Amino acid sequence: MLSEVLLLSAPGKVILHGEHAVVHGKVALAVALNLRTFLRLQPHSNGKVCLNLPNIGVKRAWDVARLQLQDTSFLEQGNAAAPTPEQVEKLKEVAGFPEDGANPECLAVLAFLYLYLSICRKQRWTGEDLELINKWAFQGERMIHGNPSGVDNAVSTWGGVVRFQQGKISSLKRPPALRILLTNTKVPRSTKALVASVQSRLLKFPEIVSPLLTSINAISLECERMLGEMEAAPAPEHYLVLEELIDMNQHHLNALGVGHASLDQLCQVTMAHGLHSKLTGAGGGGCGITLLRPDLEQPEVEATKQALTDCGFDCWETSIGAPGISVHSAASLDAPVRQALDGL
Repeated sequence: MLSEVLLLSAPGKVILHGEHAVVHGKVALAVALNLRTFLRLQPHSNGKVCLNLPNIGVKRAWDVARLQLQDTSFLEQGNAAAPTPEQVEKLKEVAGFPEDGANPECLAVLAFLYLYLSICRKQRWTGEDLELINKWAFQGERMIHGNPSGVDNAVSTWGGVVRFQQGKISSLKRPPALRILLTNTKVPRSTKALVASVQSRLLKFPEIVSPLLTSINAISLECERMLGEMEAAPAPEHYLVLEELIDMNQHHLNALGVGHASLDQLCQVTMAHGLHSKLTGAGGGGCGITLLRPDLEQPEVEATKQALTDCGFDCWETSIGAPGISVHSAASLDAPVRQALDGL
């Protein structure tokens, strides 16, 4: 086994403002979440390419020579092209999956093989080119989600804060890093069903729901302006405005019908500690975010986390506005991350 190891990471993503309104052409702000996915690339001399995804229980290996013998002419040469249904079926043959294999584990392996075989066919590969990384990441998203918006891969590539509206994506120049709690209520929900319910409510009450969507758009724009002001020198009054925007957006989302009793409980628990929360994503359960002001003492943060845990929720303290895809030295990683990677 060779010793050269390349360590990379990419952030997660949450929606700060604009859930559901973005479906109707309004602005959404997505932020990079500093809960990161780590990747370890290590060359081997055993002639195999190995894939280990411990969080979803996937561990596969292929002979490089055998992969090279596969007919991969179905893959586009050189460009980050969208996988076609025919290509997906061909990849299932390469992976040894049945035709109806469509569970998350299967899709993760197919996404890896598509990217691996496509990229390895290129004569030149410049890993520092963020635009190219983003394009390839988008194709991985297509393999798994079919018709993604492009926000997830853009946030993971560039980090920070991303503005999304009607397919157009742009990044804020120097967004501030904001401390938050990310809380998982563990209540499952269907994004597709929730989006459809908002559409149904809009058709039923257009003069009521349309202004709500316009107001959510205004909240997103005001938050964008406020984050721009905070680039130079964040001040306490900025955080007060951000808290107000969080409260207003949460009320609007409840009015759209995408709230849930678990999210109400989350907001009530954090409000009892003087903190402000809102759902993130589709709603109907799922996750919520809580803004942590810079002046908040750590014992109060821990008390809030404990109160949320006592509700049966999972809670993580992290930050948003995190860096995008990054290369690390082993010494720069926290001990738990190093131990997890060493255990692969």
